[in-house]
Amino acid sequence: METIHNELRRPPQEIVDQFREVLAEYSPSCLVTDARRRVGAIGGFQTVRPEHKVAGPALTVNLSVDDLVDTMPVLATARPGDIVVVAAHGSPLTAMWGGLMSTLSLKAGVAAGVVDGFVRDVDEIRDLDFPLWYRGTIPRPSPTAVHNRTEPVQVNVPVVIGGQVIEPGDILVADENGLAVVPQGLAEEVLEGTRHQIGKERIIREKIRSGATVIDLLTEFGHL
Repeated sequence: METIHNELRRPPQEIVDQFREVLAEYSPSCLVTDARRRVGAIGGFQTVRPEHKVAGPALTVNLSVDDLVDTMPVLATARPGDIVVVAAHGSPLTAMWGGLMSTLSLKAGVAAGVVDGFVRDVDEIRDLDFPLWYRGTIPRPSPTAVHNRTEPVQVNVPVVIGGQVIEPGDILVADENGLAVVPQGLAEEVLEGTRHQIGKERIIREKIRSGATVIDLLTEFGHL
């Protein structure tokens, strides 16, 4: 695989902070996906703790499915608030994240990890309270841990996870429902739509408490 190490172009911090405000709501990934009209949703992940909710720019790592290597070196380029996204193509053969990676990520201020593959040390990661999304678990470490190899990887390149393209610097909103991807160029538009969706759902909940029926709600809102 060709070596690529691109510099991450992050979205404005004020935009990221406004997406983080959405985390106070129920199911923020769903709200953002609704605002994008069902586009950009990724499901099928497990979480270390169901209560974890994060939002931040994606620092992407693309691996070769034929030779999965250690991703720890990418932490040298991470900044506080980044979400490290590891495209391991769902491989169940080896763990691409563990307790040490989580400890180092916390030290670097990384907001979360997303591993399209398998991980280990989940009990340790849970005790660390580090937010991690992953496909499954396996005790086997990455090949680098055994062979002491340091092959480079592709850093900050577009990756494909769950059929969804994630560009480096895209804003991710993640919770126990899954991930929502927000391209940088659409961030303000999606934020506005998300806020609209929050307001709409609050009105619907209030109407339900006041006795509105399904027919009433469908008549007024068209769909729920």
